[in-house]
Amino acid sequence: MNTTANDVITTLISIRDYIRWGASRFAEHEVFLGHGTVTPLDEAAAIVLHTLHQPYDLGDAYLDTRLTLPERQAVVALIERRIAERKPSAYLTHEAIFAGLSFYVDERVLVPRSPIAELIAERFEPWVDETQVFNILDLCAGSACIAIACAYAFPDAQVDAVELSEDALAVAAINVEKHQLEDQVQLYQSDLFNALPAKPYDIIVSNPPYVAISEWESLPAEFHAEPAMGFKGGEHGLDLVLRILADAKRYLADQGILIVEVGSSAETLQEMFPDVPFQWLEFERGGDGVFLLTAEQVYLYHSLFASAL
Repeated sequence: MNTTANDVITTLISIRDYIRWGASRFAEHEVFLGHGTVTPLDEAAAIVLHTLHQPYDLGDAYLDTRLTLPERQAVVALIERRIAERKPSAYLTHEAIFAGLSFYVDERVLVPRSPIAELIAERFEPWVDETQVFNILDLCAGSACIAIACAYAFPDAQVDAVELSEDALAVAAINVEKHQLEDQVQLYQSDLFNALPAKPYDIIVSNPPYVAISEWESLPAEFHAEPAMGFKGGEHGLDLVLRILADAKRYLADQGILIVEVGSSAETLQEMFPDVPFQWLEFERGGDGVFLLTAEQVYLYHSLFASAL
């Protein structure tokens, strides 16, 4: 350990000290945030508290607790790794919080951070009657965070989670087991709908790859630490989104809804289909680029979606 780190370990004592120091280091080195935290202070707090096996909502009274020497060394080492490796902190801690739930993550999946978590917490009200939700489909499931959060929100529903990547499915399986939802969440390796059984879904939700290749190439290093497959949506970013729109008709229940996150490609999608009344959802905790269509609208505009493929 270098002299600077030794000096830090010698002089800083409390949890509060290390959160403040970590935030200063992240700001100094212009660490990019965007994987669940929005400020250097939040990022430092997440790393310090995880390292100390403490909850993220640890009470203020405990922040002046003195750390042991091994704890100080572990905290400093992880903060320095975050700066040097330019990886999202979730890959260093192997934990991400989504919809208030803890998920295992590593470099095989994107770090969970979709604003769809807010919709799940509200049980997709007012667009569905939660007592009439029996089947939910999560397309491009990654770590299965959306599927698992939906299983908690709708305990009587069957949730199918679809993912093409074998690596991502392995992580999804870890999380299904972690949450003991093997009887409720079914994992499928499939290229979108291709390998799914024929049944109607009351909710189809997806956070697919939607970044145009030119945009992906210019993203900060932290994003390039994540699997490129989870980002690249083709030249205009909408390759998979168009397939979802074209094929959803066969899988949506009559009163079902389709919710898809398209992020930065929202404007491109709306320009491509100017007459389609996409409902662009708003979020109290931030985020945009998520649309909702009812089954009726998916049926009505099916031929238009299909012709765009």
